[in-house]
Amino acid sequence: MVDRCIVNASGCIKLQKGSADMKRKWWQNKIAYQIYPKSFQDTNGDGIGDIPGIIKRLDYLQELGIGILWISPVYVSPCADQGYDIADYYAIDPMFGTMADMEELLKEADKRNIKIVMDLVVNHCSDEHEWFRKACEDPEGEYGKYFYFAKKENGKLPCNWRSYFGGSVWEPLAGTDWYYFHSFHKKQPDLNWENPKVREEVYKMMNWWLEKGLGGYRVDAIINIKKPLPFQDYPADRTDGLCDMSEVLKHAYGIGDFLGEMRDETFHKYDAFAVGEVFNEKEEELKDFMGENGYFSTIFDFSQTNAGKSPKGWYDNRIPTVDEYKQCCFNSQRKAKGIGMYSNIIENHDEPRGVSY
Repeated sequence: MVDRCIVNASGCIKLQKGSADMKRKWWQNKIAYQIYPKSFQDTNGDGIGDIPGIIKRLDYLQELGIGILWISPVYVSPCADQGYDIADYYAIDPMFGTMADMEELLKEADKRNIKIVMDLVVNHCSDEHEWFRKACEDPEGEYGKYFYFAKKENGKLPCNWRSYFGGSVWEPLAGTDWYYFHSFHKKQPDLNWENPKVREEVYKMMNWWLEKGLGGYRVDAIINIKKPLPFQDYPADRTDGLCDMSEVLKHAYGIGDFLGEMRDETFHKYDAFAVGEVFNEKEEELKDFMGENGYFSTIFDFSQTNAGKSPKGWYDNRIPTVDEYKQCCFNSQRKAKGIGMYSNIIENHDEPRGVSY
C-alpha cells in the first residue's frame, strides 16, 4: 500500500492508501504541483510567465520533492477562457515561448526525475481552431460533423440546457440560420465525440505529445463529452427556462465506451499518468473511472470544493462548517476504499484561494 500527495499552491494533502491488491504504479509515490504559467516566472520582461521561467525553477522544484508538474494550457489560444480554448493543439503560444522551449522543459525535467503533465482539453476547442472555421463554411459537411450544429424547429432550439458560463448552450452562427452547441464559453464549441474521426484525431494528437516524452495529462471537463442524445428539454430550474448541466449529466450514459478507447489508444501505450476532472460521475461507475484498470490513474475529488454551494448559483453559496468539510473528506475516502485513489484538492485555477474561506 502506498501514500501519495497532490500539491497545489496551498500545500500538500495526503491521499488515501490504495488497496493492498493494487499494482504499484510509478506515479503513486509522486508529489504533484500545478503551475499556472501566466503567473509563474517571467524571463523576458513582458509581464507574462513563460516556459523558460519554469525551466529556471526546476532545481528548486526538485528540492521541494516535486515529482510531477501539471502545466496549465500553453497551446495557441485566443484566451477567451485562459487557454482552455485551444486553437492549435500542436503549437505553443508565443506568449509562453516556443516548441523548442517545451522540448527543453521535458528534457530538463526528465533529468531531475520530474514528469511533465499537460492539460488536455478535448470536450471542446476554440472557435478559432481550423476545424471549426471549416465547419462554419459548411455545417453539413465533413467538419460540420466534428461539432454539433442544428436549426430551430417550429421556432424552438433542440434543448433548453444552460451553459456553464450562463445562457443557452446554443449560439447562433452569424449570417446563417444555424446554431452550434457549447457547454462552456460561446467561443468553445463542443467536439462531437460520437464521430469516430474526431476521436481518431484526438488520440493522434495525444500520442504526438506522449512521444515527445510527456508524462501524462490532466484531462479537463471530460465528463461532458457524452451527451444524452437526441437533444431534449429537461425541467427548468430557474426563471430563464433553462436546465443546469448537472441535471443533463444524470441522463448521459455510455461515456465508458469513449474513455476506455482513449485509455487503450493513448495512456496504456505509454504507461502515462492521467488525472480526470470528473464531476457528476455516477457512484456505481467509480471503479470504472479509477479502479485497477480505470479510465484514469486517479480522478479529482470535488466534494470539498462543492461544500456549501447552492443550486441557485455562486452568489447564494455559503461557507461550510468545519464538520461538513471534514465529512466531505471522510466520506470520499470511504467511497474510494478498495477501489482506487482520489486526488484531493482545496483549490485550483477554477477556485478561490483556500485561505479566502
